[in-house]
Order: sequence, then structure tokens, then C-alpha cells
Amino acid sequence: FMDCRMTVTFAHESGTPTYRVPGYFAADGDAANSSATSGNKWRAHLTPDKTGRWTYRIAFVSGKGVALAAASTGQAVAPIDGRTGTFQVAATNKKDPDFRARGRLQYAGKHYLQFAGSGDYFLKIGSDSPETLLAYADFDGTVARKPQVPLHTFAPHVQDWRTGDPTWKGDKGKGLIGAVNYLATKGVNSISFLPYNAGGDGDNVWPFVDRDDKFHYDVSKLDQWQIVFDHAQQKGIYLHFKLQENEIDDNVRGNPNDRNNPARGRGPIDRSPVREALDGGDLGQERRLYVRELIARFGYLLALNWNIGEENTQSSEQQLAMAMNLRDTDPYGGHHIVIHTFPNGQEDVYPALLGIRSPFTGASLQMAWNAVHERTRRWVLASSQAKKPWVVANDEQGPAGLGVPPDPGYSGFAGKDAQGRDVGYTLHDIRKYVLWGNLMSGGAGTEYYFGYGLPDNDLVAENFRSRDKSWDYGHIAIDFFHSQKIPFWEMTNADHLVG
Repeated sequence: FMDCRMTVTFAHESGTPTYRVPGYFAADGDAANSSATSGNKWRAHLTPDKTGRWTYRIAFVSGKGVALAAASTGQAVAPIDGRTGTFQVAATNKKDPDFRARGRLQYAGKHYLQFAGSGDYFLKIGSDSPETLLAYADFDGTVARKPQVPLHTFAPHVQDWRTGDPTWKGDKGKGLIGAVNYLATKGVNSISFLPYNAGGDGDNVWPFVDRDDKFHYDVSKLDQWQIVFDHAQQKGIYLHFKLQENEIDDNVRGNPNDRNNPARGRGPIDRSPVREALDGGDLGQERRLYVRELIARFGYLLALNWNIGEENTQSSEQQLAMAMNLRDTDPYGGHHIVIHTFPNGQEDVYPALLGIRSPFTGASLQMAWNAVHERTRRWVLASSQAKKPWVVANDEQGPAGLGVPPDPGYSGFAGKDAQGRDVGYTLHDIRKYVLWGNLMSGGAGTEYYFGYGLPDNDLVAENFRSRDKSWDYGHIAIDFFHSQKIPFWEMTNADHLVG
């Protein structure tokens, strides 16, 4: 993974566009089913955005550390290096909700993402939980390390798998594929997950062959992830990659004097690096290889965002460096790049990341459920004033133990937490203050967080039907803007008109 580099240059016959796509090692070419750990197959994925003739040229080199070295370095590997070819691309025959009917969803200099093919603008309603979505028992090399956080089976959703849907290794994957199907039928168009949470709350997801081996990737596990991601995209579900979480960004324990550190000024802090962190938060070889491998494998997906971290506390310099590396490595360039941080850290973190020179195109906001309107509006306006409008979503609702409650009656839920205390608000408050609070402030939509003190919580949720009514309310809201042809992308918040 460090000593070989494949890059494929794809070019349309007209001369534009040209994409330099990183390739990746694919073992025997069928690792999702064979669980192979060796082989001689490499892959690169293109999502072409023009019909007609395309050409490709392969550059394949080897050498110490060449995967992350300059393009001119490395020893050519015969007979692959320099190989060329052509192929024809026809017009799509796909239909909504498949994203291939609409084209790449990309940042367009507005407060909303836009499909490059259809020109439509996007509003999301999605699930932020479980963050451990990929801690799925049917994925290779996936183990539970905490007794209180078992692997998912999504057994309640096996019934939602349909004949013709994908599986791997026989009948594996039906629970998670079924969960994707259920969400799609409810009008949910976004899901969020951590591809790496070693040392975090779940401590059960990583893309490597071993939890602490940052330089060898699990090719069969990642192929299996890809099957799920492809299916989600065909169902019209946007993928929210949260690349790390607070426990492993290594700023709190590794850099206690940084201004973004919420633990700053609270006395002695352990300065030792966190073992699970990538390069101690810096843009080193571990982090750059992580970015390259994820983009090589999944950067072709049409609708996604790269979130550099949940509750992120890296320094501004580290945040900008990682985001610039994402932007520069991604061959398509237009994928949305966001950052998530603590509710009380927004004013410390976001201002330094605004402006036309910043690689960031939006924010993933966390705050109390009844502060969504004001906080969304704050960053919509601030980004406009900085001359680079941000796409601002509300992706986590506090308090952490409650979040978005389940439907009344689900698993006996009667408005109280596990200790018998009143939650203090209902799914109708979520509908008003979170969902509509974001949309009416100029926000781009919401993802719902399941509090850890309620049934089907953020770490162990198995049944997305626990929030069935909230998905309905979200679908109604998003459909209103589209079906009534509301030009929301041209509109601005006008709270002053109603006092």
C-alpha cells in the first residue's frame, strides 16, 4: 500500500474533462466473496460525465514510499505502466432515485449542493445514527471490543431485503441492505457513519487488516463496504463519511495549548500521542494514505461528503491541511468537504475556516435541539459575508443522552429516559425546531442523532423503524420544497418579517 502506486488518467475525446484517478490493490478481484488477502488485481473507478469516446492511460510505479511521493518518482512496472485504451460511454438509462440519473452532487458556490447532470438542488433528511453503522457482523475482519457495544446484525431489516438485491459470500449482507431499502422507502436520502473509530465510543470499525496497522488495508472488508455504498447510491441515499471522531483526532491529549482545544486551561493534560490517532492529528503518511485509499475506493460515488471529523478538535492548521489534501487527492474536485465540532466550539473553530481560500464548503452542526435555527442561520450568514457560501446542515441534536426520541410506544417508550426522567420534548418539537428550524434558516437539511439514553441508540441501534414517524415528517418537508417548485436556492432567511 505504500510501495506501489497506480494512477489512471481518463480523458474525454473533446479534451475536457480529464481525470487523474488513484487506483487501489484489489487482491484476486473478487475479495468481497473470496475474502482473498493476496492477488495481482488493481482497480480504478471512473464515473464519466460525458457521452462519447474516452481514453485511459495507466501509470504504475513501485519504490519505497512511492504511493505518497511526487508523480515523477518511482520505477515503472512493466507491462502495466504506459498501457492505454479507449471505450465508449452512452447516455444513462437510469431513473430516479438512482443518482446516476442526476449526475454528480457537488458544491456550486451556493448554500445548497447541486446535481451536475439534472441541475437540481439537494435538501437532505437522514440518519446520523448509529455512528457504528459499519460495525456490521457480516463484514470481514469486524470485531466487537466492548461488551456493551456488540456488532450490528440489523436483524429487523432482513425482511426489507428484496430478491435481486446484492449480498456477498452467499447470503451475507441482507440486514444492512434491507436497512438501506427501508430508509429509502421512507424518503430518507442520507446516512452517516464512521469508517474509523478505533479508540472511540464504539471501537469496532477500521479499514485496516488490524486495528493498529495503519499501512495495510483490508481489501475484502472494503469491497463489502462498497457493495453497500453502491446500493445506497442506487436508492438515492447520500453518504456522509465522518473520517474520524474526537477520541482519535489527538488534539485534546496531544496538543493542550491549541486554541481549539476544549480542555485548554483545565490543568495538566496527558501530552502523549494517542495510539489510534493518525499521525497525532498531523497530515503525515498515515493520514495521507487513509485519504488516498478511501478516495481511490469510494471517490467515484456521486453523492457524498468528506467530513474531516466528528467533534473535531484539531488545530486550524491541521484541519486546513487535511481538507486541502482531500480536495487535491479527489480527482473530481467538487465533493463537499465539511467539519463537525462541539456546540460550544463553533465560534472558536469555524471563523478560521471561512473564505474563498478555504477548501471547506460547509459545516456539519451539533447543538441543542432548540438552538438549530439560530446556529444554522449564524453560519449561513457568516459564510456569505466571507464570500464563500457554506452548505450548512444540522447533523447532531443535543442533549447527547436524548437526541431525536423514538416514536411514542416504540419499545415501551413513553417520553421518559432509562432512569424514568421526562425527556422534556417530543418528536413534534424535533419536527418544528430541528427539521424546519434548519430549513427556514437557509440550511441544507438534517440528520437525526439517536440519544444514548433512549431505545435504539447511537451505538447499538438495530431498527430504523424506531423513528418511523420522524422519517415521514422529514420526507414531507423535503417533498414540499420540490413538489411545490419552491426556488429555495435563490432564497434567504427573513426572520425580521415576522418579528
